[in-house]
Amino acid sequence: MKVKTFTGLVPSADCAARVASVPYDVVNSEEARALAEGNPDSFLHVVRAEIDFSPGTDPYGDDIYERSKYNLKSLVNRGVLTREIGPSLYLYRQVMDGHSQVGITLVCHIDDYGNDLIKKHEKTRPDKENDRTKLTDVLSANTGPVFLTYQDNPAIDSFVADWIASSEPGIDFTDEGGVQHTVWRVPDIAAAPVLEQFGRVPVSYVADGHHRSASAHRVGTARREANPDHDGTEGYNWFLAVMFPASQLKILAYNRVVKDLNGLSSADMLEELKGSVEVLSDGECVPRGPESACMYLDGCWHTLKWTVESDNPIDRLDVSVLQDRILTPILGVGDPRTDKRIDFVGGIRGTDELEKRVDSGEWAVAFSMHPTTVQQLMDIADAGEIMPPKSTWFEPKLRSGLFVYTLED
Repeated sequence: MKVKTFTGLVPSADCAARVASVPYDVVNSEEARALAEGNPDSFLHVVRAEIDFSPGTDPYGDDIYERSKYNLKSLVNRGVLTREIGPSLYLYRQVMDGHSQVGITLVCHIDDYGNDLIKKHEKTRPDKENDRTKLTDVLSANTGPVFLTYQDNPAIDSFVADWIASSEPGIDFTDEGGVQHTVWRVPDIAAAPVLEQFGRVPVSYVADGHHRSASAHRVGTARREANPDHDGTEGYNWFLAVMFPASQLKILAYNRVVKDLNGLSSADMLEELKGSVEVLSDGECVPRGPESACMYLDGCWHTLKWTVESDNPIDRLDVSVLQDRILTPILGVGDPRTDKRIDFVGGIRGTDELEKRVDSGEWAVAFSMHPTTVQQLMDIADAGEIMPPKSTWFEPKLRSGLFVYTLED
């Protein structure tokens, strides 16, 4: 893979906690507005600038992107974000509930994305991809890193461990959710060994950030085509990423709720299920392993079990079995990307959120899933296949605003 250091915009240690925000796509406008209230330094003013306008304002209007640009410049002009003194990469450690993962923040090449050396496992939604493409182009910057993973490399692991053990971090804070974020800067001259090792990594995988990586590729390609003097050294050939070894990642379940029972009574639905899966009314709310799910219906939890004979990695996914055996044939849910009768609930919210939604009467039934594994993600990407939507929920999430890569870098 082609990677390199970059001279980015970063917050100072005393500003980092105020600046760093959740990713743009894990909150809606109202939630973003509430999180940023009273904090003009929050990076949500850059990645979700509609929060600076009246509720109901079109989030894709031209004035939104211009406000994002203004807000980014304001952070720089006020000294909240400053330009690094030279090219660097960064070790970025996150600790949540005792789980620790350390990624390496650098820039990757758009050609690796275009040539599928950076492998994808999801389709992008045109509206979201267009939004991030326009934001990247107007700001001429990557405002949020792409979350990449790769097969573990012992030499990289050793470099990371040695640097952390021998160096003081530049940033260290705990966010409102209890996740600790710690950053070590590695100047370009010291980064050569790890860059050399990444040159030997054959492929990486988009864990989270398909829209960000697609938009970076689109902007870079468009600028390349529009530049008659293009020579390959331009900043737009690269995009911001944090790369984590696969063994350190934690995937949570991505659960489902459905609006109605497709005209069935609860008793009828239970009978229908018995023709497709084994049903145990055992009160379990979290599946104990793969080839199972837990269903919440009429205030009761049931375990659903099945076996899969196929060797196709997509067919073996629990979310695929749920869709093919239950959601489509019994509940009449069509394309989960567009069907309004289904919604998805990240595993970080727990099964209490599923019970709450069904007990409210707004949703009829909920399904608690077993998490997809990193190896399943890699197998599907290696096969050139696309995972069903909402198959993975990675935690902890990368904070936006800790590193900004400008395309003129």
